[in-house]
Amino acid sequence: MFDHFQMSPENQDNEFPPLFALSDEEEGTQSEMPSSLPIIALKNTVLFPGTVIPITIGREKSTNAVKKAHEGNKFIGVFAQKDMEVADPSFDDLYNIGVIAKVVKLIKMPDGSTTAILQGRARVQLDFLDQETPFLQGNVTALPDGKIDKELEYDATVSSLKDIARKIIELTPTIPNEAVVMLDNIKKRDFLVNFIASNLNKNVVKKQNILTADKPDDRAKLVLAEVDTELQMLELKKQIEGKVRGGIEKQQRDYFLNQQLKTIQDELGQNPQAEELVNLEKRAKDKKWSEDIGKHFAKELNRAKRLNPQIAEYSVTLSYLEMLLDLPWGEYTKDNFDLKKVEKILNDDHYGLEDVKERILEHLAVLKLKGDMKAPIICLVGPPGVGKTSLGKSISRALNREFIRMSLGGLHDESEIRGHRKTYIGAMPGRIVKSLKKAGSSNPVFLLDEIDKMGKDFRGDPSSALLEVLDPEQNDKFYDNYLELEYDLSKVLFVATANSLNSIQPALLDRMEIIQIAGYSTEEKVEIAQKHLVPKQRKEHGLKANDIKIAKPALTALVENYTKEAGVRSLDRKIAELMRHVAKKVAMEESYEASVKANNLKDMIGAGRFDMAKDNKTETPGVAVGLAWTQVGGDILFIETSLSKGKGKLTLTGNLGDVMKESATTALSYIKSHSDEFNIDSTLFAENDVHIHVPQGAIPKDGPSAGVTIFSALVSAFKQEIITPNLAMTGEITLRGKVLPVGGIKEKILAAKRSGMKKIMLCKDNQKDVEKINPAFIKNVEFIYVEKMSEVYETALA
Repeated sequence: MFDHFQMSPENQDNEFPPLFALSDEEEGTQSEMPSSLPIIALKNTVLFPGTVIPITIGREKSTNAVKKAHEGNKFIGVFAQKDMEVADPSFDDLYNIGVIAKVVKLIKMPDGSTTAILQGRARVQLDFLDQETPFLQGNVTALPDGKIDKELEYDATVSSLKDIARKIIELTPTIPNEAVVMLDNIKKRDFLVNFIASNLNKNVVKKQNILTADKPDDRAKLVLAEVDTELQMLELKKQIEGKVRGGIEKQQRDYFLNQQLKTIQDELGQNPQAEELVNLEKRAKDKKWSEDIGKHFAKELNRAKRLNPQIAEYSVTLSYLEMLLDLPWGEYTKDNFDLKKVEKILNDDHYGLEDVKERILEHLAVLKLKGDMKAPIICLVGPPGVGKTSLGKSISRALNREFIRMSLGGLHDESEIRGHRKTYIGAMPGRIVKSLKKAGSSNPVFLLDEIDKMGKDFRGDPSSALLEVLDPEQNDKFYDNYLELEYDLSKVLFVATANSLNSIQPALLDRMEIIQIAGYSTEEKVEIAQKHLVPKQRKEHGLKANDIKIAKPALTALVENYTKEAGVRSLDRKIAELMRHVAKKVAMEESYEASVKANNLKDMIGAGRFDMAKDNKTETPGVAVGLAWTQVGGDILFIETSLSKGKGKLTLTGNLGDVMKESATTALSYIKSHSDEFNIDSTLFAENDVHIHVPQGAIPKDGPSAGVTIFSALVSAFKQEIITPNLAMTGEITLRGKVLPVGGIKEKILAAKRSGMKKIMLCKDNQKDVEKINPAFIKNVEFIYVEKMSEVYETALA
């Protein structure tokens, strides 16, 4: 805005005419202005009534027009040119609304050009051109201003214009302060609007739109909108410049202060950075690292000494050096070689789990005899709640080693294992190295929890990164991207846990020693509750030993009627519920029975959810009980078969997988081909449709182990005979009439026992799996081993 004040005329010897408004006498002479007068075209500006501007005349026609006007009555028509590129404008090249002006003065410049001082008088309209040579001359009509609608609003607009113009002058250092005085001296409203409009730093089109408006108040509003936009731009520009200037000033200030501080510290003989590096050097002398690592540390330390402490790289290098010093290079805790004491600790902490305990004792025994041995990499696989994670803590306590737990569930970034390269901002070592730093020794028990639940995405595959960690032939030279050094993990005892092996990649699975942990039997759960869960919950609820006593039958009832799981988590919650019930009685000083018995469980925690006697009944022909393995342990599975009049169609429902459907087809085909052997009328197959359904249809079911169960249910339906009561069965079948072995035997047998089954039919080859189960847990259960489907028929439908 106020661009005229920024102009510097080439010849300052000539006095710049003052800006002024028309006097009343001058306004009165407007009626005497001629209708035909010389015309000049302005290229890059617009003249407004009452304002004075200097123009440098370059075109010959314009020079002739100005001279003609100056020699005569001094009046001339001034119109803005639409296109500045047109050298010889005609009528169509000019805006039709312009200003009649008075040639105040003509100045001959040293370079030969002419400068004319023009004073705008009134708005006019160009009707037509009388002539185009030797100068433009046209006929004009005066345009009186329209009536102002609201005087008060016009006054307010003009006042706002003056205030904003004053602010713009203050924010623009190139505009002289005299402009504020000039604004204050303008008393006439119309001239103030024209004066500000004339000095707007806008293009010709916007200025012409203002001049074209008929009413003074309309022109004032247009000018107000333009100056308001310009003020916002200036304020934003000042704000940005202030921020930039402030940032630079702060950097300079911090630099000078740091330099002064450094000078003062040097004078006093103090240098914190140097002292810090000296302390690191002293700590390095006590480290038990190899010669290569010592050389690498010395190299990085010398580099840090050369760096300016104010730059970011110095702090990155310092953090790296501290990490190297914090790691337990060659530092090991002494193992507990008292094998009997280790065995006692393991037995005290966990009931059962004999395979895991035996493996730990074997490792310690070899370590005791040989003195040095690579640690085994164990993977504990079993359903939730059987104590896999807590077993890791127990192992560390028995061996007298530090314990580290790293949850891998949901991990999908390779950098979490290997770390980031230290060139990146915020780089850090992987969780393996950070955990060793926290443990303070290089031979802890390292629990890799939920190793089967790792993911992978565009950031890498963490399970592939673990291949090096869990390979005994490679992990003595584990490479972390942040350290850029090899670290020995061979003495670390890695214990991984998983619920299933299906989601673990084969290469990783091959590096681990798999130990299967089956679900607990009812007897095992009762023992665990007595020895571990009840004392723990009693302590957590602030109760004393005589405040509550849970009898063994009550614990058995809790296990059988209130929980249905392979582990003991739900049992632990139910015992906590009992403790809360008693804690409330004690806190409110109410009377209660301290001894918890099976018959008063209902009053304390409500009715049981499961009824074993009800679940195992097969009172209808066509219904057989099978056994299934799930991720939470074993479970019983009912196979229901019905016949209806039809054409021999087979329908399968219950969310069954392809393998289970194939077992049903195989069983039906075998029955059809051996109908005489089973005393079944062969016409039944063509005259009846067969429907096989497995309840709990929302749960997907698959696998070959339901083959003998489906076969028994089909024979039962065709013969209309009931399956032997309290009989559960599992096994794969073939078209040759063979029964094949299946997996998950312990979980299936324990599920059958929990459900009250008295007889279990298995493949003969599964007998070795049954013999691994503690006989005390399967007493009162009769096992029937079969090899052929004919034996299944004789047992199920005897």
